[in-house]
Amino acid sequence: MKKQVNTTVIIKSRMVKILKLQSALNFSHTLLKEIVKPGDVVVDATAGKGNDTLFLAQLVGERGHVYSFDIQAQATQLTQRLVEQHQVEQQTTVINDGHENLTNYVKSPITAAIFNLGYLPEGDHKIVTKPQTTLKSVQSMMKLLKPNGIIILVIYYGHPGGKQEKEQVLQFAKSIDQHQFNVLQYQFINQIHEPPILLALQKR
Repeated sequence: MKKQVNTTVIIKSRMVKILKLQSALNFSHTLLKEIVKPGDVVVDATAGKGNDTLFLAQLVGERGHVYSFDIQAQATQLTQRLVEQHQVEQQTTVINDGHENLTNYVKSPITAAIFNLGYLPEGDHKIVTKPQTTLKSVQSMMKLLKPNGIIILVIYYGHPGGKQEKEQVLQFAKSIDQHQFNVLQYQFINQIHEPPILLALQKR
């Protein structure tokens, strides 16, 4: 007579993660998290309320550094207050100057930079980023960027002058040598009301 063997089959439950397309802003943070490491030097070209500056400061840690630029004193004050509240001011330099003057302050190679093009939310909507200064800054950063480093531009263009800046930035991005940089454009193309565009320039 055969001996009966009880066999227990254990089925492991598996968590299924559903992919959800991210907003341009959230996707910018996803990219930065993949690239930026503790000890890196990075740039927030448009400090605004300081949210990107804080995010970058937390990524680079105490051994890294964030240079945060804005031409509006209101923005730099908000940013300075935020980094102090979160105790990351030691790795952050907040600069009340235009990002086109980047090279006056940043001398070392950088791993990443981020722009939010447009105007300061809840600020003076007449003070907006300009294509000439934006492109000058981007070109300076491209020279400072480390291999595999990334420059991200989140382009908001629903304001007066915004479409002109968008077109000039896109035209420049398309002209970049593919042997030196990979350039990604990310946008929800079926949304109305000028959905923001994300451009990512990664050095090869």
